[in-house]
Amino acid sequence: MLSMAESCTGGLLAAALTEVPGASAVVERGFVTYTNAAKEQMLGVSADTLRQYGAVSPQVAQEMAQGALARSQADLAVAITGIAGPGGSEFKPEGRVCFALAQTGRPTRCETVEFGALGRANVRQASCQHALEQILTAIRDLHKI
Repeated sequence: MLSMAESCTGGLLAAALTEVPGASAVVERGFVTYTNAAKEQMLGVSADTLRQYGAVSPQVAQEMAQGALARSQADLAVAITGIAGPGGSEFKPEGRVCFALAQTGRPTRCETVEFGALGRANVRQASCQHALEQILTAIRDLHKI
């Protein structure tokens, strides 16, 4: 079973997964945590982590994925947090997206991807596609496909 914790994608990953008939056999639940308060309340992301690293960081993505796993009946959780745009800063540019994948009994994996200033819709779509690829890779690794 799969759960997802989404910020900048706002539920696009959940929508993409549930577009497929029979998705209820693998999709357990999704969390859309757009604000820091939602990340803290729904996923248990630490206020200290948010303050120290900011919402767009591998540390927050990791806590989001671990929180989604702990607060669901899933075996695999993916988290997405980033800056879809417009905007960003010198330190956190538009198109920077942090991903994390948490699995029962395995270390959490984090990754940051710099999609660049592709425009809001394109960054969100690219983030969703990247997360789907991460999920597929994790399933293949689990089943040695």
